Amino acid sequence: MYPLIYPGKSGGLSASLCMENSLDPNSVRGKIVICDRGSSARTAKGLVVKKAGGVGMILANGVSNGEGLVGDAHLIPACAVGSSEGDEIKAYLASNSTASATINFQGTEIGVKPAPVVASFSGRGPNGLNPEILKPDLIAPGVNILAAWTEAVGPTGLDSDTRKTEFNILSGTSMACPHVSGAAALLKSAHPDWSPAAIRSAMMTTASLIDNSLNPMVDESSKKPATPYDYGAGHLNLDLAMDPGLVYDLTDNDYVSFLCAIEYGPKTIQVITRSQVSCPMRKPLLENLNYPSITAMFPTRLTGVSSKTFFRMVTNVGEADAVYHVRVEPPKGVKVSVKPGKLVFSETTRRLGYYVSITVDSRNLVLDDSGAVFGSISWVDGKHVVRSPIVVTQTDPL
Repeated sequence: MYPLIYPGKSGGLSASLCMENSLDPNSVRGKIVICDRGSSARTAKGLVVKKAGGVGMILANGVSNGEGLVGDAHLIPACAVGSSEGDEIKAYLASNSTASATINFQGTEIGVKPAPVVASFSGRGPNGLNPEILKPDLIAPGVNILAAWTEAVGPTGLDSDTRKTEFNILSGTSMACPHVSGAAALLKSAHPDWSPAAIRSAMMTTASLIDNSLNPMVDESSKKPATPYDYGAGHLNLDLAMDPGLVYDLTDNDYVSFLCAIEYGPKTIQVITRSQVSCPMRKPLLENLNYPSITAMFPTRLTGVSSKTFFRMVTNVGEADAVYHVRVEPPKGVKVSVKPGKLVFSETTRRLGYYVSITVDSRNLVLDDSGAVFGSISWVDGKHVVRSPIVVTQTDPL
């Protein structure tokens, strides 16, 4: 057992965060130091504690990280705790000035529930540049990912870390990205004729919304049910993406129409396409980009009833003779109608279009904390469920 100390109790903000040169070696030597998370790298805080003579560190989350924990290759014995446990430990120390502690490693826990959860650091929607396109598209594993590691640098990446290891644990979007890239590569090898848009569509329309306790996925920081602004279409499910049934495909021309719709001029678009383009006289509708999600934006000063119609085209990549029926989960207080409600595919008919009408009444529309309400439409044939999230929000055009 070692004495506990929280430098933030008497020191300033930098001491509470265990920033460089903020700790007094006379007061932390031989003690386990409580450091608040934020402003500097988590492993760098441990190095500061080590330099000041501390024997261990308890890294406490603030409110913004909530209960979201990530594993790190610390330079001293260390333990990460969520914000509520951090507050408890600090309160215990405040009432017992001679409090002591130890850090026991209990081994790796597997089968933890609930999982997956949306990490507190995960990128959130809405899409700041083009709110008409839902972002994120989907989420993938990105927390505490164990993988091979270079021996050219130590596991923390800090200059003073001279340790060598063949494996390391990292967290971040930088870990979710290779999962999705690998999944896309596998889908491309199984379906060489699929376009990037078809691959994205397959991953989005088959993504999972429930965790291993069969409940809707939760947001790790708030512990509340997550929404499409947190997970997009859901959590990547590669098995189902291999056979999605239907895909929402896009051609180069579709992307050009989208760029015209967001008022890029032909010269700017040419930088991307590297060939001459012209925008049609009539500006294309942004909402008709053939995307696997639908975002309906209504003005904030909406009074009475207002409606928007979206067009989508699906390509059958499953068995030739398939019949799909629509299943609608309308957002709260919103009317959604789909025409036609049945799609009949055959050897000769591989692509079919449909219209989605979204109607809101300002008297019934109550947006949630995130400023939107969410629903979905799914096309079902008995074997496949091809699901697209629907987001309804209010915003003032710029």
